[in-house]
Amino acid sequence: MEIGIIGAGSLGLLFASYLSRVFKVTLYTRTEEQAMEIEKNGIILKKNTNRAQALVRALPLSKWEGTEDLIIITVKSYHLEEIIKNINRLSITPKNLLFLQNGMGHLKHLETLTGTQIFVGSVEHGAYRENAFTVSHNGEGVTNVAVFRGDTYVLTALIEAGPSEFPILMNDDFYKMLVNKLIVNSVINPLTAILGVKNGELIKNEYYFKNVVHLFNEISILLNIENPDFHLKKIIDICHKTAENRSSMLKDIEANRKTEVEAILGFLSEKANEEFKKVPLIESFYLLLKGKELGKGGLI
Repeated sequence: MEIGIIGAGSLGLLFASYLSRVFKVTLYTRTEEQAMEIEKNGIILKKNTNRAQALVRALPLSKWEGTEDLIIITVKSYHLEEIIKNINRLSITPKNLLFLQNGMGHLKHLETLTGTQIFVGSVEHGAYRENAFTVSHNGEGVTNVAVFRGDTYVLTALIEAGPSEFPILMNDDFYKMLVNKLIVNSVINPLTAILGVKNGELIKNEYYFKNVVHLFNEISILLNIENPDFHLKKIIDICHKTAENRSSMLKDIEANRKTEVEAILGFLSEKANEEFKKVPLIESFYLLLKGKELGKGGLI
């Protein structure tokens, strides 16, 4: 199977480094300079005290033709509109597209694509891009995938042939799969980004933890979550396991980058408006994060 990966941030580098052990992988970058760096150095994967080099083909996105058996899109949710425009401009229709974005705001964009099989995924790994070709795998997890439109044939082939050290799991219900990840993202990401703390501080500090519970309760009511105690415990467990990690949203704020707040809290706020529900905490944290983006250099 030939796989194309669009986006060479931490997630794209991580997936390319592991999947290239089994599949023929082409990594598509935003800039020609990064593609040249990867062609020259390969991808350096750092995990604990180990370093591994993966030699993959790298090209700028402008040279993507959409011919691979599977295309994995790893860009941030706010770059998806540009990617979809690229897809629609191709002379051929890509066969299979797997989208790996945080939140659920991207689903409305996927509905505009026609004539192709579409899959979505939820990534539980922790990764940090150190430079154009080096990625640190600092949190092991799994990748959950599900069919958004189409059949399971390609996903099954990916799962069965993929490297055992980088597990991919099939899910029957894409919406439930994404909601489960959204619950975690919508609590940990905004609070750590606003407070400027690592994940573990959310449960270590009793006052921060009260905010965790209050925000979670509002989200659970909005989403009609079954067994909320289970989901709250999962959030607590993740904060324990990743206590020294900084969330992706916190890292975006620190690096003066745009966050994925629209795809996470923005999605929830929009859902609440559609259902005429009041969500004061979600709306307040959304506005605070938009303010942080603006305050870090006028990103809005």
